[in-house]
Formats: sequence, C-alpha cells, structure tokens
Amino acid sequence: MIEFEYDAKEKIDWLHAMPFFLVHVLAVVGAIFYPPTWGLVALATGLYLLRMWAIIVGYHRYFSHRTFKTSRVFQFILGLIGLSSAQKGPLWWAAHHRHHHRHSDQEPDLHSPTLKGFLWAHVGWILCAKYNDTRFDKIRDFAKYPELRFLDKHFVAIPIALGAGLWALGGTAVFVWGGLISTVFLWHGTFMINSLAHVFGTRRYETTDSSRNSLLLSLITLGEGWHNNHHFYPGTARQGFFWWEIDIGYYTLKALELVGVVWDVRGVPDRVKLQGRRGPDVDESDEALPKAA
Repeated sequence: MIEFEYDAKEKIDWLHAMPFFLVHVLAVVGAIFYPPTWGLVALATGLYLLRMWAIIVGYHRYFSHRTFKTSRVFQFILGLIGLSSAQKGPLWWAAHHRHHHRHSDQEPDLHSPTLKGFLWAHVGWILCAKYNDTRFDKIRDFAKYPELRFLDKHFVAIPIALGAGLWALGGTAVFVWGGLISTVFLWHGTFMINSLAHVFGTRRYETTDSSRNSLLLSLITLGEGWHNNHHFYPGTARQGFFWWEIDIGYYTLKALELVGVVWDVRGVPDRVKLQGRRGPDVDESDEALPKAA
C-alpha cells in the first residue's frame, strides 16, 4: 500500500467539524431520554428514505453524472430536498464527486480508503478544511443557475429549518428522532459508499479502482451499493445492471419518467453489462457530459 502524508489542510478543522460531532452526541443522549416508539421510528425512517433518495437521485445521478434530464423547477426541488440531508449544497457535492471519479483510488482522490485509510474515506475528508469550498470549475454546467448557487451558498438554512419545524410541530422527541437520529444514520449510510463500498463486496468488472458491489449497501442506500457497476459505467441512471440487483433509485426515476417529470433516463447498453466493455469515464469538462434540458 502506498503511504501518503497528510498536509496541514487535511487535519480536522475542529471549529468546522463541531456541529457534526455535536449532532452525534445529541442523538445518543436524545435516544436515551426519549426512547423509540413506533411513530418516532417511522418518522425517522421516512425522513431517512426521502433524503437518501434526494442524495442518490439528485446530488449523485443528476447533478454529478447527468444521467437523466428534467425541468429547471424539478432540478431546484431535487437540490432543495438534498440540502435537508446536511451534506452541503448540490454544486459542492457534485463537483467533489466528479473529481473523485476522475481520480478514483489514485493520489488526487478525495476519499480513497486504499490510499488514506477507511476512516479518512468515510468521514475524515469532510471534516478537514481542504475541501470546504465548492469547485465551480468542475460544475460549470450547473453553476450557471443562480438558484442553485443560492442553495449552495445557504446550505445550512434548510437543515436548521427542518429541525426547527420538527421541534415546533412535535416537540423534543420528534426533533431527536426525525432530525438528529435520522440524520446521523443518513450521513453514515451515504458515507459507506465512499468507504465500505471500496473494501466490502464483490467485483464483476475490472476497473482502475477498488469499487465493489454489495446487496446490503444497495438496500441501505436505495441502489448505490452496486458500486463496481457504477465505476465501470458511470454514465447510466441504473446502477443495478441486472434485474436481480435491486436499485430503488432507478425504479423511482422510471416511474417519474412515465408521468413526464424526468426524461431521457439513461440505461445500460447490453454490450456494456454482458460483454464487459468499459464505459466512458466521467470527465471534468462540461463537453464530456451529456447535455441537460
């Protein structure tokens, strides 16, 4: 394994990271003082699923890879719901993800578990100062929309509004389970694709990285666990290439396509999934991306 030294900006920025740790502490303490009920668990699960869906369909498959087309209004809605996950804005998220694909498990990669360790890939890179800013040079295609820039700039507003709304409507127990506990599970469910999906599972395709497929991770993330498939051919909205590979995110996109909310949902050519030919890598230039409406 290649050893890399961390530069000064890759140390934990404790001031920046404090809210992240505070949410974890409050979630644990809150769960002790407000034990689960069926209603609270259902609320937490519902908010987890909605926000996970917005991350994997909106932030990932749309903003990062542009694997389908939609209207400017629904594009904004995807970004707005995605903000409630407390994973920063759609431009920040997608720009860093495009960089990851271009350099996956190579030295410039943001979160390679094989190069910098599991914990770094899982959460360490998010807590350092080096990656705080949005790389607009990697997301020029969506950065041209002022409403998306607004969301990206004010990314803390929606999570705070969600928490305040839950507290106002249902009290502390609802805030703890719907806001804190649901968010902690959402964070780590998402982060596992950067970390665990590169060390746990099976490999169908030969790729230049360590990406793997996992049914368990796919169930947790609504389809993102077919990570080796995705790194082999990132230009598709479908990450479960075969019918037995459950991909709830893709199923919802096909349903939205039926009613005209999205269109041109990109599938997987048979020559790719059956013959094992390598699909096109994601490039940082706008020209390498399929054009959105």
